[in-house]
Amino acid sequence: MTLAIDESARPICVAALYCFAPLADCGRLREPLKQLCDDRGIRGTLLLASEGINGTIAGTRAGLDQVLDHIRAWPGCADPELKFSSAATMPFHRMKVRVKSEIVTMGQPDIDPAANAGTYVDPLDWNALIDDPDTIVIDTRNDYEVSIGSFAGAINPMTESFRDFPEWFARERERLLGSENPPRVAMFCTGGIRCEKASAFLKNEGLDDVFHLKGGILAYLEQVPEEASRWQGECFVFDQRVAVGHALSAGTHELCFACRRPLSPTDRQSPLYEAGVSCAACHGERDDAQRASYRERHRQEMRAASQGRAHVGAVFAPSGDDDAE
Repeated sequence: MTLAIDESARPICVAALYCFAPLADCGRLREPLKQLCDDRGIRGTLLLASEGINGTIAGTRAGLDQVLDHIRAWPGCADPELKFSSAATMPFHRMKVRVKSEIVTMGQPDIDPAANAGTYVDPLDWNALIDDPDTIVIDTRNDYEVSIGSFAGAINPMTESFRDFPEWFARERERLLGSENPPRVAMFCTGGIRCEKASAFLKNEGLDDVFHLKGGILAYLEQVPEEASRWQGECFVFDQRVAVGHALSAGTHELCFACRRPLSPTDRQSPLYEAGVSCAACHGERDDAQRASYRERHRQEMRAASQGRAHVGAVFAPSGDDDAE
């Protein structure tokens, strides 16, 4: 006798993906992709631009495979960067396919990562590269991400947004690289998309010896044993996990709902911290009415969680939407 399988009891499969590829007519690609996602019960956000595709989607594994096969049939998209994870409940409440000017916003229209990115470095080869004293290592993430973890010795550009990276590099270029015999540059980010685009920017600036970590920090933490790791701290992620450690184990940070800053256990001991409402960093930036609104929202989220469902207003940043990966 064949037993019926209760699909609702299975965990949701989540796929984060990106691919730099020349997509000449995103408007034509958008509707068939959106229709396929809707037909297969897939939710999340996908961003299309002339430089490629990027996003995070969730649903059954069979449904995701059909959507991914559809994307792989596009020119240059046969081998997208992919990361799979699972969720107990659906993390998104609708499907969005958006056409934008960039799949990760840098504000540099003249660069082409599909044609002129730096050299990929496999996570297992990353230690040798960054241990070399002739290599300059740059963290291309934002300051609030770097604050909870990074590779030992990496330069923190102290940016608030990835769009600030070109200006920072222009300002610091001579100090970092000098005018003669510029050193090797190695860059990294959460999932690989920002450092890949940053590598194309540096090559467009005339640098040749440019490398970036394939699959980003997440691939490194997944593949490199903790005892051999050069990573220090936790890695901020743009989903409900907030942060992960080695082997992608759950981190200790939580997200402040009001300001979206990651909060350590010590941060959450502050008398100004209230779950879902405020933290020490943003308490003075909000008034009583705003905090009351956040408090009610948090109460609704906790009620939804106790019933095993996602709150309709839950916000998880999709991969690559501005600074998210």
